[in-house]
Amino acid sequence: MTDTTRRGFGILAAAALVSRSSFGQTRNHDAIITRNIPSTGEEMPAVGLGTAYVYDRDIEQTRGAAAQVIDALVASGGRLIDTGSTYGDAEIVLGNAITNANLRDKLFLATKLESSNAGELKRSLTRLKTKNVDLLQFHNVNNPRQSLSQFRDWKTQGICRYIGITSTFPGDYAAIETVLRREKPDFVQIGYSINDRQAERRILPLAAEMRAGLLTAQPLGGGRLFRAVRGQQIPDWAKDFASSWAQFFLKYLLADQRVTAVIPGTSNSAHMADNLGAMRGRLPDADERKRMVALVESL
Repeated sequence: MTDTTRRGFGILAAAALVSRSSFGQTRNHDAIITRNIPSTGEEMPAVGLGTAYVYDRDIEQTRGAAAQVIDALVASGGRLIDTGSTYGDAEIVLGNAITNANLRDKLFLATKLESSNAGELKRSLTRLKTKNVDLLQFHNVNNPRQSLSQFRDWKTQGICRYIGITSTFPGDYAAIETVLRREKPDFVQIGYSINDRQAERRILPLAAEMRAGLLTAQPLGGGRLFRAVRGQQIPDWAKDFASSWAQFFLKYLLADQRVTAVIPGTSNSAHMADNLGAMRGRLPDADERKRMVALVESL
């Protein structure tokens, strides 16, 4: 995710954040794109931060990057940070960064567990330095008989406000569909990008039917999209709604109203600012989305 177009725009966006901060101005967040969480109507900024494979080592470099990225997220009106118990040291790094900056109340914090084990939950909360999270997800659901009863109990106890299920593996989609229908979680998180649209055909319609919020993991195609467009400019017809390739790719997803939020991962504050730019301006219409898909498929 280091193509020239993305890097250049990201640096400018980050500089703009610093400039506004330096003059003590308050950013106007009224124009950002938000979505309502279906089960409650709570408003959610449509771009957040994913942390898989990004903050997995608790070292000085990673801690510094996390602090800068979270600052960029909040400065542009973002709230959602998604992490997981198996993401190396990510919960530790994020917990320290959030606590040190006193930002917990400004964030919608989500994590994932691999089981219904209370010990795993306690470990995550301790690492995140919080008594509760906003969203607690059962990670990598691949058993169609998976129960969320313990997660619902934790929700009742106030340990989380929402519960969800996740998978980025298409082979798990049948199990995800079954559990989504039976357990009716508040959220489902799935792998979804303009170059991987299997979830568009299977999971998005069912999530809407079940009134589940939908989070999109790997919305930038795991770096494959940026490699495909390296050295190329976004097409002229897209410049009315996107200022960079990152915004082009993210706005394709956000143009579907069933998507609650996209959660691209990054350890670069300039890239975070660039990603957050997808929350502003208009979204592509149906015909433009078709052109976007055709362009990507031609690469």
